[in-house]
Amino acid sequence: MQVPLWFALLVVGYLGVRLIRPPVWLVGVLLLGGFLLADSVLAPAINSLVK
Repeated sequence: MQVPLWFALLVVGYLGVRLIRPPVWLVGVLLLGGFLLADSVLAPAINSLVK
């Protein structure tokens, strides 16, 4: 099953706001920042740190 990245981010953001109740702007900044970092030149470095 393949889910588009934008849809997965939307679902994660919605559930995060509904369950944990952080400020909506904080969720937006974290999701947008993660999306932008995943497509940057830093992605291989981040991937090696996570693994």
